[in-house]
Amino acid sequence: MIDLLDRRLIFVTGKGGVGKTTVAAALALFAAQQGKRTLVGEVDAKGNLADFYETGPTNFTPREVQPRLFAMSMDTEESLKEYLSLQLKLPLMARIGPLAKIFEFVATAAPGVREVLTIGKFLWEEDRKPWDLVVVDASATGHIIGQLAAPEAINELVQVGAIRQQTSWMIDILQDPARTGLVIVATPEEMPVNETIELAGRVKDETNVDLAAIVVNRVLPELFGRGEEEVFERLEQPALAGALAKAVGGDVTPIFEAADLAVTLRRTRAEHLEHLRAAIDPSIPMLYVPYLFTRSHGMRTTRQVAEALGAELGH
Repeated sequence: MIDLLDRRLIFVTGKGGVGKTTVAAALALFAAQQGKRTLVGEVDAKGNLADFYETGPTNFTPREVQPRLFAMSMDTEESLKEYLSLQLKLPLMARIGPLAKIFEFVATAAPGVREVLTIGKFLWEEDRKPWDLVVVDASATGHIIGQLAAPEAINELVQVGAIRQQTSWMIDILQDPARTGLVIVATPEEMPVNETIELAGRVKDETNVDLAAIVVNRVLPELFGRGEEEVFERLEQPALAGALAKAVGGDVTPIFEAADLAVTLRRTRAEHLEHLRAAIDPSIPMLYVPYLFTRSHGMRTTRQVAEALGAELGH
């Protein structure tokens, strides 16, 4: 097995609402805490990656937000300008203008062009820049396959020339499990688990990218064992419940109801976890992040998730 942090490029994906950005931000923070010069970037320029570090808005230019940790946001027009400057030796322009319209036409007509430009930026950062690790807060499950498969799709369309040369080095990076890995984030619920299982199969069948790990977020702790449940069941009997309420000076029914709910939720989610583990290749690591009972995300939450990931990774 290749340790997750021994890779140089990690794409983090997952169904909307499962905590994809939380995990990407925390994984990048943990890597930086381990001494790695780390870049974390979000594909969605309108995302909220900056909120997880309680810093100002990020943009296309990487900016240090924590020691050894730099953050950026994807911008397709800026990426096109950078590509033209680096590969075609065209001078940087304030705005592309008409060229952007041409690009929009080509991107619409040729499937994969926009996707290549998006992931190509992060591949270039991994290949050419002084990062020990690049973590990508990637697109959700419905779009990630198209992005990861885009370089090969372009290669099939273009057999010779500069464009094929450009996509060839991208494919080399994506297909090298020592360099690149995909992390899928799920929660122990029916829909996220089913989507994760489906996506894992598609990654294997439709791409050559290594599925490095599955992170199960919001795992509820086991608050009560079988012994405690039996005690609660006896205490819920009318005579004992009445005596207990009199002793504490208040209604104890809500406490028992909360305990029952905690047990039910834990068992239901455990069933989904068992289904996920049984359906996924046993060689793929599953990392568990506990449910954090917080109403908002910020640096404190990011640190807590980073600690949980570090413990799961054995660091």
